[in-house]
Amino acid sequence: MNWLNYHHLLYFWTVARAGSIARASEELHLAQPTISTQIKLLEESLGHQLFERKGRKLVLSDVGRTVMRYADEIFRLGNELKNVVSGLPTGQQLRLNVGVLDVIPKLVAEQLLKPALDAGPSLRIICRESPLPQLLAQLALHELDVVLADAPGSEPVSVRSFNHLLGKCGVTFFAAAPLAHLRKDFPRSLDGAPMLLPSEESSVRRSLDLWFERRGVRPLIAGDFDDSALLQAFGQKGHGIFAMPSIIDAEVQRQFNVTAIGHTDEIEQCFYAITVERRLRHPAVVAIAEAARSHIFGG
Repeated sequence: MNWLNYHHLLYFWTVARAGSIARASEELHLAQPTISTQIKLLEESLGHQLFERKGRKLVLSDVGRTVMRYADEIFRLGNELKNVVSGLPTGQQLRLNVGVLDVIPKLVAEQLLKPALDAGPSLRIICRESPLPQLLAQLALHELDVVLADAPGSEPVSVRSFNHLLGKCGVTFFAAAPLAHLRKDFPRSLDGAPMLLPSEESSVRRSLDLWFERRGVRPLIAGDFDDSALLQAFGQKGHGIFAMPSIIDAEVQRQFNVTAIGHTDEIEQCFYAITVERRLRHPAVVAIAEAARSHIFGG
């Protein structure tokens, strides 16, 4: 096995933090040519250039940024190990870097993430919201530990990832008071009614369009939204009917003061935890998956 030389990694890490070989030389008490040689050896062992020169400045390459993230964690853990062995408190929080697909309702995301916080009170969650291709790209660079999505990670992005099904549920349609009368004769009452829908690129939008077609109803599309929170805000003000996953029925009605006018299990919303690991290892992600499968989606 070709082992990583951690001395070389330390020199790289110090230069990246210091911003130059000259400053790193002062910190490490080593000659600049020595540091340059050690970094060159690390680049050769990894097969990639870690720095790029822009003018007089050294900046990290794309691979260099990835290596830097690992180096940060390696030396943080090394310092923590010393503290543990010495009987000192580590002072470190467990971190969960999570990407949430932008069309997932915020109430669903909160329900899915809450078990991680309950399982580890000192957990720090760093949440990022974007379309799926961007999230998968960040996952591939190990900037994220997990991506929460409503579709498998099968986008045209060259990312080796694994889709862990958390659960599935039906869909409920909601309306503010001026449109609440449409619960009578649902779903035929949706024909010609103003509808607020997720963007056409989302999986739930495709499912809704197919369901409308099968049911023979043609709602009037009053708005298309990338952001689920904005869609709910418009629905709350009575600008149209909107659909949400059935697992948040009670919360949607309470928080947005709207009425559930109909429900269907013919539209199945699925939720996934996407990781680069076949087997879930991060304790917070394990807590999310276990709670989702046993409680949130009712097994």
